[in-house]
Amino acid sequence: MSGEDGEGVAAGTSGVIRVLLAEDQSMVREALAALLGLEPDIEVVAQVARGDEVLAAAREHAVDVALLDIEMPGLTGIEAAAELHAALPATKIVVLTTFGRPGYLRSAMEAGAAAFLVKDAPAAQLAAAVRKVLAGERVIDPTLAAAALAGGANPLTDREREVLRAAADGATNAELARALHLSQGTVRNYLSMAIQKLAVRNRAEAVSAARDKGWL
Repeated sequence: MSGEDGEGVAAGTSGVIRVLLAEDQSMVREALAALLGLEPDIEVVAQVARGDEVLAAAREHAVDVALLDIEMPGLTGIEAAAELHAALPATKIVVLTTFGRPGYLRSAMEAGAAAFLVKDAPAAQLAAAVRKVLAGERVIDPTLAAAALAGGANPLTDREREVLRAAADGATNAELARALHLSQGTVRNYLSMAIQKLAVRNRAEAVSAARDKGWL
């Protein structure tokens, strides 16, 4: 089982896999917990509703596997995965998504996830994925994998993504420049490049297109 130093043994000393569930929708989280709890070798030992609560809960409950929804307050599932993987590399991470956006898969794998599945996958498939990642395997939903390959690589730089994310709420160039500690000209250049790369007409369409691809 995982500890603060990142070292651990598979499924703990009892042979039971200790699981953390991170999902902001309580009904979905409780349903997943109930279904996984029916498995004789899996125990849901912690549940959180926010991405920024994942690491503390994983440490406190010494979890073997963390199941993280992508859409959460505090931190996204991908951001929480990166934080968890850096601090507790022995803890295996399964990212769950409702959206088959191709960029999410690449981002999840780069963040340290060992599995990427749709949230409505059968309980038996999810339980099998938990066992497989603990055994060192990778598990990726084939439909999502095909979509990721078809979608191609993210053409946006880290800075372009940062500016687009900041522009999503309609901030002016001056406001973006102050928030990101950049000049207004630099902000305009990043937005212009993003618009050009995404083949859209304006920043609103750029934000929408990048989100649809899972690139933000």
